[in-house]
Amino acid sequence: MRVGVVCPYDLGEPGGVQQLCEELTSHLRSSGTDATLIGVGSTRRLGGPGTEDATVPVGRAVKIRANASNVPLTLSPLSWKRMRHSLDDVDVVHIHEPLMPLAGWAALKTEKPTVMTFHADAPAWVRGAYARAPFVAKRMRSSVLTAVSEAAKRSIPGEWGEVRITPNAIDVAAYDLPVGRVKNRIAFLGRDDPRKGLDIALEAFRLVHAEHPQAELMVMGADRSEAMPGVRFLGRVTEGEKHRMLASSAIYVAPNTGGESFGIVLAEGMAAGCAVVASDLDAFQAVAGDNAIFFPVGDASALGREMGRLLTDKKERTRLGEAGKEAVKAYDWSTVLGLFLEAYADAVAIRERE
Repeated sequence: MRVGVVCPYDLGEPGGVQQLCEELTSHLRSSGTDATLIGVGSTRRLGGPGTEDATVPVGRAVKIRANASNVPLTLSPLSWKRMRHSLDDVDVVHIHEPLMPLAGWAALKTEKPTVMTFHADAPAWVRGAYARAPFVAKRMRSSVLTAVSEAAKRSIPGEWGEVRITPNAIDVAAYDLPVGRVKNRIAFLGRDDPRKGLDIALEAFRLVHAEHPQAELMVMGADRSEAMPGVRFLGRVTEGEKHRMLASSAIYVAPNTGGESFGIVLAEGMAAGCAVVASDLDAFQAVAGDNAIFFPVGDASALGREMGRLLTDKKERTRLGEAGKEAVKAYDWSTVLGLFLEAYADAVAIRERE
């Protein structure tokens, strides 16, 4: 079976959808499935062995403001033709965020067996637009539909058919590294977009540092020129650097303000054995359950209190870290990959019956 994994976002930019598409392609190839990642932007080499030629770029990316974030997608008409051509030789098309222009739209026009994966908890106006698109509804009913969470599933009109929950995945073992854990280290991971909550994390840490001057906040994914006591801006980091930093941190904070449908960053913090403190978003609670501490969205004072409490409570940090490492096994690729392979087989069967 040859699978074309379609990502509508710039593969040169960090993001949960890009990460999932890259890792899915790598794991499919490692398992013996011929997979190609077709996405926006310049070719980006995948990390696993044997994936050096697995990426096909289809168009230059531009950033569009949406969902309180800058979304890097393509609006180039050339991308339509390139996408269709790149899918000529595949047996199954797996489109992530299929209604994102223009890469997703082009992939929708194929007549091949198709799996659609929805990642976003779309706002009400987007859901309304979905429901008023008859061509889209017909195409969806002939495909296998998956969503990464119940929050993402809510965006999909019921008339499109059954929707399977297939969660995001990580390589859990990659975060379990033999590095020393720094008891006063707090980690943040995310782009410098308002909904990722960096300003909330910085304000909370300012309160923490006043009482715990030995504390340090390591910011991955963002780079600011401002100097703050105890704060280090690391900018964009490699996967290996991310794994090591999380494994060395005592606490992981996720102060996101909304627009999250899963919370892969929580799974990463849990896999590394961090005590996780996160906004009480539905998607975050679904991932971590009782294995994290939640605080009201946007409440920097509450986040600061929880971070300060954990810095002085080794027993609670250890309990949360160990519980998280056990719970996150449900999101390991060894479990999730099989769900996608089953979806591909079912998509082929649907097309054969038509």
